[in-house]
Amino acid sequence: MATTIKLSDEIVNEAKRYAAVYSRSTPKQIEYWMNIGKIAEENPDLPYSFIKEILIAKAELSDEQVTPYEFG
Repeated sequence: MATTIKLSDEIVNEAKRYAAVYSRSTPKQIEYWMNIGKIAEENPDLPYSFIKEILIAKAELSDEQVTPYEFG
């Protein structure tokens, strides 16, 4: 369900700049920041780089871009 919210022009303009760099829409950039912030609050000991790698790994798993590791 989509909901309209009011954000400051400063936040929207910054999101537009970042969205352009990462080839995302402005709403998707804001969603990305929200997701990272939520994970960081729930896991305060994890650095941003680790959180980002976890999200990449989850995306690779869902896209079936991983293979099982075989020991030995």
